[in-house]
Amino acid sequence: MKFTRNIKKILSYYESDNPGVKANLARILMNGKLGGTGKLVILPVDQGFEHGPARSFAKNVHAYDPHYHFKLAIDAGLSAFAAPLGMLEAGADTFTGQIPLIMKVNSSNSLSKEKVAPSQALTGSVSEAIRLGCSAVGFTIYPGSDMALDMISDIQEIAREAKNAGLAVVVWSYPRGGEISKEGETAIDIVSYAAHMAALVGAHIIKVKPPTSYIEQDEAKKVYETENIPINSLNDRIKQVVKSCFNGRRLVVFSGGSSKDKDSLLNEIRQLYLGGASGSIIGRNSFQRPYKEALELLNQIIDIYKGK
Repeated sequence: MKFTRNIKKILSYYESDNPGVKANLARILMNGKLGGTGKLVILPVDQGFEHGPARSFAKNVHAYDPHYHFKLAIDAGLSAFAAPLGMLEAGADTFTGQIPLIMKVNSSNSLSKEKVAPSQALTGSVSEAIRLGCSAVGFTIYPGSDMALDMISDIQEIAREAKNAGLAVVVWSYPRGGEISKEGETAIDIVSYAAHMAALVGAHIIKVKPPTSYIEQDEAKKVYETENIPINSLNDRIKQVVKSCFNGRRLVVFSGGSSKDKDSLLNEIRQLYLGGASGSIIGRNSFQRPYKEALELLNQIIDIYKGK
C-alpha cells in the first residue's frame, strides 16, 4: 500500500506515535472511496446503548442486525465502522479484514437520571479491541459534566494502553452537564473548547458536533468580539474548531446528529467540507434509511469530500 502525499503529511503530525499506531491510522485513512484523500466518512452504531433499540432501529428493522451495518459500511466504501464490543463480536468472523474497526469502549444510556453529572461506563477494553482486530478504540468524554475529570482520567489510561499496543484513539467530545445550558452544548466556544480538550488528552481523531453561532461563556464572547472572529456561517465556525485541534494537526470529524432530510444534511456536509473538516461520522442519518437510499446518500457525502 503506497501512501499518498496527503496521508504522509497527516501521519507526520503524530510525532510521538509508534509504527503500530501510524499503521492503524493509515489503515483508516487509506480505506474505502476516500482512501488517500485525507478525508474520512465513518459509520458509528453505538446509538442502541444511548437511545435504546426501538429509537435507533425501528425506522429500518433490518438495522437490528449487526451484519447489516458491517455490510453497509463495506458496500458504501467507508473509512471505518465504529461500534461497541457486542456488535463488533457479532460480525467479527464474517467480515474479518474487510473494513477498519473502531471499538467504542465506553457507553451511557438514556435510562440514567444523571443530568448535572452525566458519565459513561467502560463497556470494552484495549485487549478486546486487539482480539477483534480493531484499528482504534473510541471513548466519549463530557466536558462540563461534574464527572468530566474522572472521564479524562479514564481516557488517559485507555489512550496510554491503546497507543502502547499500536491502536489509534478516537475521542467523542460532547459538552454537557454541569453549568452548560442545552444551547451551550453546541455553542461555538464550547464545541471548540471540547475539541481542544480531546486533542490535549491525546486523541488522534476527534469527534464533535457542528457548532452554532451561540456563545455560552461571557469571557469567550468578549474575545470573539474583540478579535473579530468570524462565526456567522457554519464553514467559518468549522474553521475555528479545526484551529482548536492544534491548527489542523489533529483529524476532526463531525457528527450527523439526529435524522434530518437529505438536502439539509448534504448542505451541512458541504459547509463542513468548506470549513476544512476531516470528515463526517454518520449514523442514524444513514442506517435509518432503506439500504439503497443509504448507499446513495453516503456516496453523495463521499463525493462532497472528494471536492465534487
